[in-house]
Order: sequence, then C-alpha cells, then structure tokens
Amino acid sequence: MIMGWFSWLYYMLLFFFISSSVSSSSIPLSSAPPPFSSFPSCHIDDSKALLQFKNSFSIDYASVDFCDRKYNVRDPKTISWESGTDCCGWSGVTCNNITGHVIGLDLTCGMLRGIIHSNSSLFLLRHLQTLILSSDNDFRGSTIPPEFGTFTDLLHLEIDYANFAGDIPLEISYLSKLQTLEVYDGNQQLRLNTSTFKRIVTNLTNLQNLTLSFVDMSRVDLASLMNLSSSLKSLRLWHCGLQGNSPNTIFHLPKLEILYLDDNENLTGSLPKYNWSSSLRELSLSYTNFSIDIPDLTRNLKSLDGLYLSNCTFKGSYPVLFGNLTQLISIDLSYNNISGQIPWSSFNLERLTFLSLASNNFIGELPKIDSYNSTQISLSPHSSKNKSLGPVPWNLESLSLSNNFLNGTIPNWLFALPSLQYLDLGNNEFTGHIPKFETTSLTSLYLNNNKLNGSIPISIFQLVNLTGLDLSSYSLSGFPQIDLSLNTLSSFSSISSKHSANHSILPNLGFLRLSYNKIQGNVPKWLFNVGRDSLTWLDLSYNFLTNIERIPWKNLQLLDLSSNFLDGHLLPGIGNLRYLSLSHNQIRGNIPKWMWNAGTDYLHYLNLSHNFLTHIDRIPWKKLHYLDLRSNILHGHLPIPPPSIEVFSISHNQLIGEVPSLICNLSSLKVLDLANNSLTGKLPPCMGNLSGNLSVLDLRMNKFQGTIPTTLFVKENLLRNLNLNGNELEGLLPRSLLNCKKLEVLDIGNNQINGTFPHWLESLPMLQVLILRSNKFYGSIASPMAPFPFKKLRILDLADNKFSGILPAKYFESLMAMMETDTSKLEYMGEMYYQDSVSVDMKVLNLSNNSLDGPIPRGKQFDTFENTSYGGNLGLCGLPLTKTCSNDVDEVQKEGDEDEQTNGFDIWKIIVIGYGCGVVVGISIGYMVLSDRRIALFFMKKLGGERWIRRIRRWKG
Repeated sequence: MIMGWFSWLYYMLLFFFISSSVSSSSIPLSSAPPPFSSFPSCHIDDSKALLQFKNSFSIDYASVDFCDRKYNVRDPKTISWESGTDCCGWSGVTCNNITGHVIGLDLTCGMLRGIIHSNSSLFLLRHLQTLILSSDNDFRGSTIPPEFGTFTDLLHLEIDYANFAGDIPLEISYLSKLQTLEVYDGNQQLRLNTSTFKRIVTNLTNLQNLTLSFVDMSRVDLASLMNLSSSLKSLRLWHCGLQGNSPNTIFHLPKLEILYLDDNENLTGSLPKYNWSSSLRELSLSYTNFSIDIPDLTRNLKSLDGLYLSNCTFKGSYPVLFGNLTQLISIDLSYNNISGQIPWSSFNLERLTFLSLASNNFIGELPKIDSYNSTQISLSPHSSKNKSLGPVPWNLESLSLSNNFLNGTIPNWLFALPSLQYLDLGNNEFTGHIPKFETTSLTSLYLNNNKLNGSIPISIFQLVNLTGLDLSSYSLSGFPQIDLSLNTLSSFSSISSKHSANHSILPNLGFLRLSYNKIQGNVPKWLFNVGRDSLTWLDLSYNFLTNIERIPWKNLQLLDLSSNFLDGHLLPGIGNLRYLSLSHNQIRGNIPKWMWNAGTDYLHYLNLSHNFLTHIDRIPWKKLHYLDLRSNILHGHLPIPPPSIEVFSISHNQLIGEVPSLICNLSSLKVLDLANNSLTGKLPPCMGNLSGNLSVLDLRMNKFQGTIPTTLFVKENLLRNLNLNGNELEGLLPRSLLNCKKLEVLDIGNNQINGTFPHWLESLPMLQVLILRSNKFYGSIASPMAPFPFKKLRILDLADNKFSGILPAKYFESLMAMMETDTSKLEYMGEMYYQDSVSVDMKVLNLSNNSLDGPIPRGKQFDTFENTSYGGNLGLCGLPLTKTCSNDVDEVQKEGDEDEQTNGFDIWKIIVIGYGCGVVVGISIGYMVLSDRRIALFFMKKLGGERWIRRIRRWKG
C-alpha cells in the first residue's frame, strides 16, 4: 500500500552485498601474510600484549557471511594469533622491518565481542602508527577509553561500526601526528562536544582525512569549523545533527577534495560566490538547508566531478536549475520534486557514470537509439529531423530513476551498457516487456511497480553478478520454463554448459522480491536453485501460493510468505531465519511443529496474524523482538514471550484468564496489544515496571475489573497510547496520568469510571484524543483552569455520561487544535510499530445523553449540525432543536455570537465531541499494528535507506 518505505530495507541490504572498502584513505594492512622468511622478528613484549588482548574477547561467528562478502574475510583475524609463532606473521598485524615492534593493527571484521578497558594490553603497543577497529567488532556500547591518547605515533585511526557509546574523549586530540581520523558510529551512540572538537581541529594540524559520521555533534558550536586544518583533503560529517549557520570558510580550505555534509537537516547557510577550494572534486549537501545555485556552483568549481544534492533547497527553477552539468560524471538530484522531462542534453553522457533522479516528478519516455546514428540517443529516433540528445552513455555504472512518472517502453540500450551495475526504474509507468539482457555487469535490478507484463526473459539468468532483483507488481504472465537437466541455459557463454538439478542459477543473488504477481499453486522448482548459497531475503507475499516443497537456501534470513493460501505444511530447513511472516494465510489448528525449530536462536520477527490458529503451548524463540498473533482463534491463557520482546500483539483472539504478573518482567516492551479477548481480573499493578520503554498499552474490549492502578504511570514514562475502552473498570481516573507527558491518546470509554470532569488533564502537552464516553462522570464542565488547556486536543468524546449545567461554549473556544482546518494533519499519530489512524471527513458534534442546559452556541459551522447531535439533553434549546430559548437566553446567545466574530475566525470549524459505535459520523479512530513489510524495513531504515546505497556506489568509484 505504501511503496516508498520499501526501498529503505533492500537498499540497506545492498550495503552488505555490493559495497567494497569504504575508506579510500585507509593504510592497507595485508590480511594474508607473505612468506615467513620475509617477516622481521616480532618484539616479545608486543607479542604478549596481542595475545593478552585476544584473550580478553570472545568471538562471534554470526557475521562470517557478511565479512566474507564485504571483506573476503572468512575467519576472525585473531584465529592466527598463536603463542610460539611470530606475531609479525599474524593476520592484521604489521611490524617495523628493523625493530620488530608492531606498528599496524587492522582488526576489520575481527568479530570481537567484549569491552576495551582502560588497562587493556592494547595500550602497551606504544609504537602503533595504524589502528583499525572497524566493521563487525562489538565493544558492547562501552566508552572509548581515554588511553587512546597514548598512541603518540599514530598516523591513522579508524573506528567504524564498533559499537562504542558515550563521549569521544578529549585525549584523541593528543594524537598530534594523526593524518586520518575516521569515526563512523552506525548505532548513533557516540557524542562530541564543542571543547573536544575544538581541541581536535586545533591540535591535529597534520590531519588530511576527517570522518565523524553518525556521531552526535548537535552540541558543537559551528564556529569551531573555522579552525579546520589547512592540510585537510577529505571531510565527512554525515548525519551528525549539526545545526545553525555554517561558516563559509569550510568551502575555502585550499587542499580540500571531498566534502560530505549529508543528512544534517538543520544545517543552514549560503554557498560562497568565490574563493572555493580549487581542488574540490566531490561535494554532497544532501538533506541540508543550504541555499544552492547549481549553475553558480558548476561555474566556480572547475575540478568538481561529483555533485550530490538530494532533497535540497535550490535557487531558480527548472530548467534554469540544471545549467551546464557537463563537467560532472556523478550526479544525485533525487527527492527534489523537479518536474518536466529529464534534461539529458545537460549531462555529459559520454563520461557520466552515476545518475540519480529518483523521487521527482519527471514525465515522458526514455530516449531510444537514433535510427540514423546508432551512437546517439534521441526522443524521436525515427525522424530524420530529430535533434540528438547526445551519445549513448556507455560508461554509466549506476542509474536510478525510480518514483517518477516516466512511461513508454524500456529502451534496449539500457540493458546493453557494458559497465552498468545498478539500475532502478521502480515505481514508474513503464509498459511492455522487459528487453533482452545483453550485458552481465548488473548487480542490482529494480523494475517493481510499473505496468510491465509478459514473462521474465530467460536472458535474466545470465546476470551472474546480480545481488538484488525486484520484480514485484510486474503482472507476470508466467515464469520462464527452465529444465536444468536439459541445459536450458547452456547457450549463455557466462554460464557453464554443465548443468544439473543441483546447479545454482543467479549464484550471487542475495535479495529477491516477487510479491504482487499472482503466482499460483506451487513455487516453481527452478526457483529453489536461485542463489542457493547467497540468498538472504526472499519475498513471495501477495500471491496465490498453496505449497512450498522445501526451503533450500541455507543462508536465508528473511522470508515473507504473507497473503497467500499456505496451510503451514513447510519442511524444516530455515534454522537461520531472523524474519518470518506467514500472516494472512490458511494455517489452522496448532502452530506447525516444524516452526518450533525455525530460528530458535536467531528469529527476531515472527508474524502469524490473520490465520486460524487455535492454540500455542509456548513461545520458544529466545531472541524474539516482534511477535504478531493477531486475528486468530487462539484459546487458553495468555502466553508470555521472551524477555527480548519489544512488540507483542495477540489481539482479536479468544484468550481467557488473568494477565500473569510475569508480563511485568518484559522490560524491553514497547507495544503491548491484548485487545479484543476475554481476559479478566485486575490489571497487575507491577505493569508500571514496563514504563521505561512502553509506548502503547492497548487492553480494550476485554473484561478487566477493579480500578486503574496508580502505579501504572510512573514519572518520566514513555506512554503514548493508553486504550482501556470496553472493560468493567471502575473508580476514579488516577491523577498519576499527569506523569504521562508524551500521552497522545487516552481512551477509557465504555467503563464505569466516575468522578467530575478531569480538568487536570488540560496540562498534558501532547494529548490529542480524549475519550470519556459511556462512563459515570458527572457535574458541570466549568471554564478551563489553565490559560491554554488541551493545547493539541483534536477529538473529545463526552457522550453518555451525567454531565450537567450550561453548555460551556467558552471552554470549547479555547481548544485551539480543534480549529485546525487542515484535516490531513489528523491522519496519523504514532510510531513505526503501531499507529492510530485518525481521519475527520466532516464536522461532527455529539453531546448526546448528558444533562446539559442552556442555549446551543450559534455560528456558521455550528448551525449545520443535526438535532441528533444534542439528543438526550432536555435542557438544551435553540437551533437546530425545535425548542426555543427564552428572551434572556437569546440575549446571552447574541453576545456570544458577537464575541465569536471578534475572534476573526470560526471557532467551530472542527470540533469533535463524540466517538465510536456509530454515534460519531465521519470520524474513525483505528488502531493497527503495521504491515509485515513496513516493520521489516524499519530495522534497516534506522541505518539510512537509499542514501546509503548512493554513498556505497560512490565509495566503489
């Protein structure tokens, strides 16, 4: 239903499949040592220090496949570190040829797990010049020890994806010889303050390469950027939370060649008109708020060949926006809402290697080969008067045109480009068949969500380098008929002529998506041979599959079979799965036995919702984060998931009994959805233990009794949605709700709660929906106690209580959020896991079934409500009711009308009082746990989405 979000996850997966070394400035350290005779003799003290360092860590082999793909590392480097052998021959170790001291330590993909303590033997290696602790080492969220500052000879320090946390120590600034400092915090747990940053840029005068990406620099004074070293050649400050106006001096650094300031959305400034660094080759200001003049940029930067301006603010309009881009060979202008046809003639097609125009509003067809000149492309290829757009871009390596409005057929020349590795044409309006593939260079191909039809061309199987393939929503008329035993593919020179039933086709494929394709019956047998050793992601959702014979992919981590007609009879063989979705199928009875062994030690996500399951004995998955069992017919008592659980939904079943107190031990829980069951008893007071992370507590439509425990709402809790509607709760509304400063939705309707109107809720700063209907509230609704009550309240339902007194028009006048005319703002509230869908389609007022008195306020919008909006309030009078008010009351009403006019706006444009059960027309508040795919993509979205793949392709260049 939502397509844009899907690109996030598979773009991140491509990070694992196609990226190569990310640091062009790294000092290479050989992981495969030369013959022993060439080694100097290792200094004995250094050897002991390394062995002691090795023994302070455990090894996690779970990332072997990732390290093999990305770094060609199959074994942890410390495996070769053995007592009695020369440490200069150990993997990742480099020694001085004369002294034998260790001067280089490269632990890239060391797979180390543990903490580097301040007394670590690592700090005994006093002669280190290069230290690399990057990629798949896990230092358990510990701080970077200040002892790093003791490596006074260090020239190169690289700490990427190492799971450090806390403040970067001031002692890093002691490394005065440092030429390269690279800190890349994938978990966004590292911080850098102004004083430390100032010392770094002041003291490290030899620094040539500085990367501080994904480090929190929101506290850094941007003025400190003025002190950057004049020797700096590369500066990368991606996603650092930089905010404020950037000084122009950053663009004047005389030797600067690479400048990346991506993803600092609060970073502002204007670009200089002159004195740019003449050596600047690559500039990325994507997702910043600089004011950018592209023609001015390209005039000033004669050496520039890479320009990345995704989601930016431009001066000028299309086509002036583009100007002359012919000097550039790498261009990213995605996510900019640029309209019109693609200006092919503005690009240097002969040299162009990277082009991303994704997520704009481009229209028209792609150019075809000119019939009169086969080396040129044009929009009217068969007209002798047609003007050529330029040469065929034979050097193109990456092309992304997804999420536009392009149409027509896909031109053949695209599939003949000899260097093309990445092609994304998804989410357009292309028609016709997929052309024949004339190249084998493609590694990523996305043709999803177009109007293409026909069968998959058999030539696709010659793409032996392919790692990602998305053909979802393709309207497949059939799969190619492949019989490997008859050498169907033997005509392709890139594939061996010796085929058998065990032959793997597309041997490097890691990601395959074939959803929304009306595939019927059994999964085609040849599919079992696709990427047998490499496939990690397989999406066959939204088809008509009835059976899968086997799961042969030994490295499969994500399997999406949702929305098919499967009965659950799958064979074992998916022990490494981390994500499994079988929602919306035909699985009946008990959970299938084979599933108990599916990813027991690895499974993070399991969705079995919307089936016909009747019983679940236990939940055996030890590391489960997300479990969705909604909308089955489960009987019995509430099962308790493992302590790792973050999202647990088991609503719309037939569970009985009390909620066990064991649920209070789930300290990581963010969403607990037990709605629409037959659970009974009192709410466990210990549920307040969950407040550290709990955002959604949905217990509606059960049979809970007693009072609402005051202990549920401890201070500094994160509760955003509390829904207790449709139970048998009684007593007063606990004032401890005032601790819920993030509360947006409070629904206690259809209970037996009593007391007067809870004015004290006025101070909750985020409250948008308040449902009190069908309880035992009583008394008058007096004037507000706070000057600005219920600042964000949009929906208020007071129906079916015992409120009395004069209708408080003045109260409603102060509810400013209800006057919002843009109803689109009411559509969604919530987080990625769970959202409240709220839509207001028309003006609605329901004050029914109370004991309110007095005149109904008048106004242009107020007068449009029907009589039914006021039913059951015998004391109300005035239009639209037939009961008229007395003269005294009319005078009061007239004064109220004049007051309303002086406000300068109609206070009743949107007032929503009344909710649910058919009483409130035009308002729907739905509670939904998000679809499988959106949650799956959430895990990777944290890490960056499409922006990552663009960077990766740049790094490869």
